[in-house]
Amino acid sequence: QVQLVESGGGLVQAGSSLRLSCAASGRTFASNAMGWFRQAPGKEREFVAAVNWSGSSTYYADSVKGRFTISRDNAKNAVYLQMNALKPEDTAIYYCAARPRGGSRYSSEAYDYWGQGTQVTVSS
Repeated sequence: QVQLVESGGGLVQAGSSLRLSCAASGRTFASNAMGWFRQAPGKEREFVAAVNWSGSSTYYADSVKGRFTISRDNAKNAVYLQMNALKPEDTAIYYCAARPRGGSRYSSEAYDYWGQGTQVTVSS
């Protein structure tokens, strides 16, 4: 069992940066692959980024590649999403999720544990 709590969201102007954090509890955190998803009003939840259990491999949606960086610190039970050069289309609720088993890292269905989300709003 993993409990997740996101923080770091806010209202920023286009071109700004934000760093989202996800604090995890549970002894099995280090064995979980982790991901960030987002959901904008009226849209489906979509994949943003993922990282493997050790942090050695990362994956990104094309829409954020080169602007966002996912990382993790297993000693601190935390996952981060550094977001640079933010655009209005990045506005959404951002969710941290844990994937303890197999399945596609790009699909929300493969993730068993979810945080409550943090709002990111980017103004033009």
